[in-house]
Amino acid sequence: DEGAPSLFVSTTSIFTRKAKVKKQLLKEVVGDDEWRVNNKYDRSRTPLPVEEIIRRAERWIDREVTYDLLGSNCEHFVTELRYGEGVSDQVSDTGKAVIGTTAAVGGILLAGL
Repeated sequence: DEGAPSLFVSTTSIFTRKAKVKKQLLKEVVGDDEWRVNNKYDRSRTPLPVEEIIRRAERWIDREVTYDLLGSNCEHFVTELRYGEGVSDQVSDTGKAVIGTTAAVGGILLAGL
């Protein structure tokens, strides 16, 4: 959603079950917030070559994808691009707290609208 804050777009995806893949500069997305690269699965999986990851990612730009917090979330998407297999710790037992918090924030945002 052009011009919409990232949190709004993310919580909207939870309820619509759809997301649009966009190409943006990192500084446009995070602004002044802190960020870090998290390739935690590199310990247990072999990443594809960088050129292949980029090629795979570019095929998705401007396309709408199904979004499901438990089975097809943003972590599934990027791990599919990087390793050829979509995995997400967000859906493990420890990730249930993250899911509950995200749903609660989404509910608060919708109530505020």
